[in-house]
Parts: sequence; structure tokens; C-alpha cells
Amino acid sequence: MGKRLSKIYTRTGDDGITGLGDGTRVPKDSLRVEAYGTVDELNSTLGMVLAVGNLPDAVRRCLTDVQHDLFDLGGELCIPGNTMVTAVHTQRVETELDGFNEHLPPLAEFVLPGGGPGAAACHLARTVCRRAERHCWSLARAEAVGPDALIYLNRLSDLLFVVARVLARHESGNEVLWRRRQQPV
Repeated sequence: MGKRLSKIYTRTGDDGITGLGDGTRVPKDSLRVEAYGTVDELNSTLGMVLAVGNLPDAVRRCLTDVQHDLFDLGGELCIPGNTMVTAVHTQRVETELDGFNEHLPPLAEFVLPGGGPGAAACHLARTVCRRAERHCWSLARAEAVGPDALIYLNRLSDLLFVVARVLARHESGNEVLWRRRQQPV
């Protein structure tokens, strides 16, 4: 294991430049920093979901595994040319997704975000995941990004949608479905 942080501030970023994992200095608003920063935000948002009490054990275990994956993904994005997320990660997410979805009724309408604190936080995580995916695609158009990382984020947002549905049923017993309104109320 590398060095541990003993001093939190370094003052090396006070000029708007930050260091990548390989030592390269880049602007803090670079596509790469935006991508791994949004993955970090997603990981923090999942922490909010996990902070909700009374989550089903399977959900807690799954999302904790995802947090570890996201730390790996952030490391991959922070070190150009590094690969840490592989097709195996996506396969595990797909297996989890299929397992959770198997017990849900099919959808005929869109689901409104909400359904309880955990479900609402999971919907927020889903939207942050979509933003992380968009930032990673922007980066991939300018620099090399592992294709498995992009696929992983796409599949992860699907998993988070399904987990939000599971949590809505667990927390409140149902989901609120979107319905088109003819006239404003």
C-alpha cells in the first residue's frame, strides 16, 4: 500500500491545478478531473443511501461492493492508461440487477423519484451516476478511457434504478408512478 495521508492540506492546488495519480499536473476543471470527481460524488451519494437505517441486507452488501468498485474506477480515471474496472465488474452488477428485478412487477409507467428516504437517495445516486457516465464519455472523446468503465457506469445506473424500486417497496410499500396530466391542477 502506498503512502497514507498524514497532512490533509498541501496548498499545491491553490492555483487551480491538481495532481493526477501519475504525477501529471492538470487544471482542476479538466475533463479527467471532472470525470473522477463525479465518480467520487456518486460514491458519496451511495454513502447517503447506506446511511439510511433498515436497508435489506442484500441491498447493503450490493451497494457496499459498488462503493469499492467506484473507488477503483476513480483510481483508474485518476491514472491515465490504468485499468481497474473490467467486464467482471459489469457482470456482477448485471447479476445483482437481475436478482433484484426478478421480484419486482413489470413497469408500464415511469416511476417518480421518492418512495422513502433510501429510495429517494438511490434515485439521486442514479442521476449522479448518469452524470458521471456523461463526463466519462466526454473524457473518452478526448483521451483514452477503458471501455469497461463506460459500460460499468451505464449498467450501474440501471442497477440503482432497480434498487430504488426495491427500497420504495421496502420503505413505503409502493412506488409513485408518473401519469400525464391533461390540465395543470
